[in-house]
Amino acid sequence: MAEGIVFSQSIIKILFLGAFAFIVAILITLILTKYFYKFKLWRKTVRTESIDGKGVPIFQKLHSEGEVKTPRFGGMLIWIPTLITAGIFYLISCANIPWLKDMNFLSRSQTWLPVFTLIAASLLGLLDDILQVTQRGSHKDKGLSVKYRLLLVIIIGLIGAYWFNIKLDRDTINIPGINDIDIGLWYIPLFVITMLAVYSGGVIDGIDGLSGGIFGAIFSGYGIIALWRGQTDLAAFCIVIVGSILAFLWFNIPPARFYMGESGILGLCASLAVVAFLSDSVFVLPIIAFPLVIESLSVIIQLISKKYFHKKIFLAAPIHHHFEAIGWPPYKVTMRFWVIGIVMVFIGVAIRLLG
Repeated sequence: MAEGIVFSQSIIKILFLGAFAFIVAILITLILTKYFYKFKLWRKTVRTESIDGKGVPIFQKLHSEGEVKTPRFGGMLIWIPTLITAGIFYLISCANIPWLKDMNFLSRSQTWLPVFTLIAASLLGLLDDILQVTQRGSHKDKGLSVKYRLLLVIIIGLIGAYWFNIKLDRDTINIPGINDIDIGLWYIPLFVITMLAVYSGGVIDGIDGLSGGIFGAIFSGYGIIALWRGQTDLAAFCIVIVGSILAFLWFNIPPARFYMGESGILGLCASLAVVAFLSDSVFVLPIIAFPLVIESLSVIIQLISKKYFHKKIFLAAPIHHHFEAIGWPPYKVTMRFWVIGIVMVFIGVAIRLLG
């Protein structure tokens, strides 16, 4: 009976915080978008080159110059409400206000690291967005070059790996059906590689609503896993992000009022990697985050094919642009990716719970 009451309280806490973050995000969006348009915070030209430095004629054909009039920085409307929600209920807990004090989800063992990662990575992404809209940076299309972005992700990954391996004394990973496997110091490179892999899937941000729906499903899945493991604060963190993403999607339905940009993608990808390790569920990450995997693989396959065989496998990469190129309207690509993403979350969560 007592366990049932505690579980019910955890569910109430998680759902309440998710709804609260949604409301905060809606209110912030109504304010910030005015400034996005007032100061014309958008890229001045459509992207002109791919990762390998070659032209992107098909991409330019699919994405008209009119798109440059849509502001970037939409990711701010995800991580800022998350931080505000965390801050408000932390202060309430300090004030010892009855009932509401239990809504605090900031805890050293569960959420300090993902919150820190979300802030650090999002600020780096924000810097990249600023460089792009001001037409500065080392990349031809302005902003940080790919190598600088990857270097920053590696640095964040090394900090996170140090915290896990040294501070939290983590050196095992869970494989469903086999249990924990001790990997020792290999934990550190595994952590960094995972963060790089997740970030490479961030190329999914290319169609109105696509990335928001996918990340919303992924974080929902990890929220369920964290709750099942008794990590209520981590589950709350995941669902607070989901609540903020839902508000983002409210305004990102075609035609989008703004794009997520690096200020959202980098923070979400980095914190997702941390959540996967904190919930000891990194083994099912490729399943739960399957859309990110196929997006990243499509780019890798395209680059290898162009370099060594001098031909393209896809009309355009990442793969969601290929489907656009063969005639699928953007909303069809988005909805079908959402469906696939949700189904893969079901499968990944089920495998983890069975394990």
